[in-house]
Amino acid sequence: MQKAEFLIPAHPDLADARQGWLDALAKGRRLSPLTVEAYERDTRQFLQFLTRHLGGPPGLADIASLRPADLRAFLASRRNDGAGARTLGRGLAGVRSLLRHLDRHGQASAAGVAALRSPRQPKSLPKPLAAKDAVRVVDFDEQLAGEPWIAARDAAVMTLLYGCGLRIAEALSIAAGDLATPTTAVLRVTGKGGKTRIVPVIPAARAAVMDYRKRCPYDLDADGPLFRGARGGPLAAEMIQRAMRKIRGALGLPDTATPHALRHSFATHLLGRGGDLRAIQELLGHASLSTTQVYTGIDTARLLEAYDGAHPRARRRA
Repeated sequence: MQKAEFLIPAHPDLADARQGWLDALAKGRRLSPLTVEAYERDTRQFLQFLTRHLGGPPGLADIASLRPADLRAFLASRRNDGAGARTLGRGLAGVRSLLRHLDRHGQASAAGVAALRSPRQPKSLPKPLAAKDAVRVVDFDEQLAGEPWIAARDAAVMTLLYGCGLRIAEALSIAAGDLATPTTAVLRVTGKGGKTRIVPVIPAARAAVMDYRKRCPYDLDADGPLFRGARGGPLAAEMIQRAMRKIRGALGLPDTATPHALRHSFATHLLGRGGDLRAIQELLGHASLSTTQVYTGIDTARLLEAYDGAHPRARRRA
């Protein structure tokens, strides 16, 4: 027998089929308990809605005859209750999963939910660092590693993220021969999807890499990785993430100050200084300009913040 808090308004045939689906998620697909709990809650809310919508607890026959209009009514009801786009999208994902399970077992059709588009998800703006904070994060003197060569290594990696807009995986995949001299002006980078791009290496980044190379106790073969771990093997991204957590704690920066935030800062600060959006797209290695355009939202947001904080009439807007 189900516990009272998990009783659902449904005909026994549907309740049993739903429980079989939840068991399959937990045992067959080995989803995390939190994910299974979220799916249980989302589908329970769906069945509660159907009970009101249909005038009684639904059974498998009711699920089999669902139309896209019924599902849209469910989303509208949840939206009226204050659910946002992300909550609606997650709830619809749970309902989809249940209906597809029933479809595979010949108990219902998933055609109705397949025809329904998920709610448009809002784009979350990256959170760049302020320019003065980014400069401090990449400074050798601010690094907290006990050994100077490791401090120089961390500073060099972070300078490449901020100074060249690299992803952390791109920086760690650089071969020692790719940045071997202080006169290296450009770097060939292979990014997502195997796409190759050319990025300029600013003097500060070259200097940081040369300082690391001078201090590094290991032989840096041209074909081997440039950045090494404490024992000489390839440097793992987790080590840079750990270094970033330490330095942001020391500098009083928020949790959003991550290695990837340095790449966001690169793009945002370039745009704020008049950089061309198409050029920034090429530097970042974005396949689509729409991906890069998110940084225009950041710049606009900062302008509005400055306006709200400084303009004498700003606080009177309604």
